[in-house]
Amino acid sequence: MGGRDWELVGAPNARDLGGMVGLDGRRVRAGRLIRTPALGRLTDEDLPVLGKIAPACVVDLRDDSEIATAPPNRLPGEPRVVRLPVYDPAHPVFTAVSEVLLGHDLRAETALALQGTPAAMAEIYRWFVTGEAARAGFGGAARLAADAGNLPLLFHCSAGKDRTGWLSVVLLTALGVDEAAIRADYLRTNAQTESLKEVVLAAMRARQPELAEAAIRPLMEVREEYLDAAYAEVRRVHGSFDAYLRDGLGLTRAHLAALRDNLLD
Repeated sequence: MGGRDWELVGAPNARDLGGMVGLDGRRVRAGRLIRTPALGRLTDEDLPVLGKIAPACVVDLRDDSEIATAPPNRLPGEPRVVRLPVYDPAHPVFTAVSEVLLGHDLRAETALALQGTPAAMAEIYRWFVTGEAARAGFGGAARLAADAGNLPLLFHCSAGKDRTGWLSVVLLTALGVDEAAIRADYLRTNAQTESLKEVVLAAMRARQPELAEAAIRPLMEVREEYLDAAYAEVRRVHGSFDAYLRDGLGLTRAHLAALRDNLLD
C-alpha cells in the first residue's frame, strides 16, 4: 500500500516515504517510513487504513505541554510509542505553532512573538540542527529506524510539517535520496493542507481579527527558506550532511548500513 494509495481524513498531511530513489538507485520500501501530523483527529474510518500499515513503533516529537492540550492520539493495534520531544521552551514560536493549529486563542505574548514569523521559523530550523534536544530527538529517531524491529516506523509532531519534515530530511538523506526529491516531498505539505489551512485562518480571523494574517500564514506553511536555513546551518557547523549525521546525530557507520539494509529495496 504505497503512500499515493491511501489518505487519512483526520491527518491530511500523512504520507508514506516509500518509492523515493535512494543509494545506488534502490527505492525506499513502501509502508516502512510513515510521516504524519499528530493523530488525535483521526476518524473512525481512518483507523483501519492506518491499521493496514500496522506501525510497529510510533515516534512522538512533541513536548508534554503540546500533548496535554491536544486530543489523544488514536492508534490501531499496540505499537511501541517512543517520546522524543524536540522542543525549545525558550522559543515562543514553538508554542504559537501548536496553538494556531489547535485553534486556540493566542495570548498577547504569543501574538507578539509572531511579528517576524518567517525569520523566527528559520531560526527554529537552525535550532533543529544545533539544539541539544533536537540532536537527541532526531538522532534517537534515526537509530530507532535502523532497528528492523521498529518497522514500520511512524513519526509525527503536532502539524507534521517542521520537526517531522526535518526528520524526513535526515532519514532520506541517510538513505541517499537526492536533495531535489527531498525538497519536493517537504513542500508537498502545502498542497496537502491547503483546505485545512484556509479553515483555520478563517476561524482565527473571526476570533482574533487583530492578528495579522502575515504573521499566522508562515506558521502554517513550509517554505524553501526554512529548509535552506537548516541546510546552511548543517554546512556552517559540520561542513557536510554526512558529518552532521555522524557528529551531530551520533549515527555510526553501522547505523547507516542498517538503515539502508532495512529501508531500501
